[in-house]
This record gives sequence, structure tokens and C-alpha cells, in this order.
Amino acid sequence: MGIVTKIAPICLALIMLGLGLGLKGEDFIRVLKTPKDFFIGFFSQLVILPIVALCVALILNLSAPLAVGLMIIAAAPGGVTSNVLTKFADGDVALSISLTAVVSLISIISVPFVVISSAEFFGAVVPEDVSLIGIALKMALVVTVPVICGMIIRAYAENFISSKINIINKLTSLLFIIVFVAIWIEEKDNILNYLVQAGLAVLILNIVMMMLGYFIAKKFASGIAQQKCIALECGLQNGTLAVFVATLMFDDLAYMVPTAAYALTMYITGFIFIYILRKSNQNL
Repeated sequence: MGIVTKIAPICLALIMLGLGLGLKGEDFIRVLKTPKDFFIGFFSQLVILPIVALCVALILNLSAPLAVGLMIIAAAPGGVTSNVLTKFADGDVALSISLTAVVSLISIISVPFVVISSAEFFGAVVPEDVSLIGIALKMALVVTVPVICGMIIRAYAENFISSKINIINKLTSLLFIIVFVAIWIEEKDNILNYLVQAGLAVLILNIVMMMLGYFIAKKFASGIAQQKCIALECGLQNGTLAVFVATLMFDDLAYMVPTAAYALTMYITGFIFIYILRKSNQNL
């Protein structure tokens, strides 16, 4: 796992820097202006998503590494991709950005807590030198610090950054691809077997969460734009962050396989979901 271990932190830090470059202070203030919609998305991501992942792992009787790997991707926040697809779906982009920003910053605590707890629950061996505080501090260096740096840079170069934001988003997507290509290259002999084992689990998790997010938002959120946003935030996670956490805590690539499988799945199901929504709107 040498290649992945070396490039994952660098790619994640650059991706989070790109996220910070796309943020403004008002993205956080907006949470106070529309608290209901934000809370629905926040609760769905931080509470319901890990619970559903736990149920899927238990029902399918996944091995400990794959089960914990599924919990890692479930604990990860949404990424820039969710913001882009929310825009493509005519969803509430502002809400999507706020959710991604806040949940990403909170993830330095929520992700280690969920992962360490699930590792203990499934009987996975966590190295003795791994602790919640230690993982949180390492995550802060590659998640929180780059986001803050990106926001500071944008504050001093607003016009330039705004004109280049589409290029920045494309570059972050490229970094995401680089990490997963490295995983495939490094474990090409075992990856197919792992994907067969994890494929059904991540497909179920992804589809169930997008549907749950959509119908929970339909019941409680402000409107259709918020429904689309919350559904996509629940279905599109920051895979690079998940890989980084897996490499920090475990030596076995099996813990990263659900992340790789989910990354492939979420784009396909995400675009199918958007297509269905667009067709439904045309028929109204």
C-alpha cells in the first residue's frame, strides 16, 4: 500500500484546499438562516447514513475489514462532486455547499469516532498506536487546515478565484481519480475479488441512502430543490478522505475496497437518479 499511503494525504489536502477556495463565510452563515433544511441534511448524513451502513454490513454478513470499510465511506462527508451534481440536478446548490463545508470540518471528530467504534464492534484489529485524538489531529492537518487556507486565499483574491473555480473543480476530480487508479494498480491481483465481495453492499447502501434522503426531505424540507440536494449529499461521499482514513488506521487494502467500489457506484447511480428526476419533472 506504499503508493496509496504516500499520495492519499497529498491529494486529499489539495482537494480540501480546492473546497476551501470555493467557500465563503456566508456558506456557514446560511446555516443559521435556513436551519431546518440544513439540519435534515446534517442528521441524514451524520446519523442515518452510518446506521444504514451498519445494517447493510450485518445483513450481508460482511467480513470485518469490508464491514469497517463500508462504515468508513458512510462516515465520510460529501465532496465537491455532490455540489456539482446538485447543480446539474437543479437542486439547492447553496445548501449543498453549506452541508459539505460544515460536515467536512466536523468529520475530524465524527469519522474517527464512527470508524473506531465500528472496528471494535466488528472485531477488527485496531493498531495500539491509533487513537481518536491522534486520528482527529492528523485529519485536521489535511482537512481543516487546507479548507481554512483556501478560504483565506479566496478572501484576498476573490475575482481571480471566482473566475477559475470551474478549473479548480476539474482538478480536484482529477486528484480523486489518481488515488483510485493507484489503488487499482497496487492491488490489481486482488481487486476484482474484493469488488465482488463489496459491490452488492455499496450498491444497496448508495441506493437506499439516496431514496431515504429524498423521501425524508420530501416530508420535512422546504421544497423539491432541497430534496434533490439532500438525496445527493447522502449518496455522494468524499472517497479520497475515506481512503486517507483507511490508510491511517489499517494496513490491509480490504478496508479501502468498499470506498473504491462506492466511488464507481455513486457516479452511475447519481446520474441515473438525476435522469429519473428530470424525466419526472418533464411529465408533470
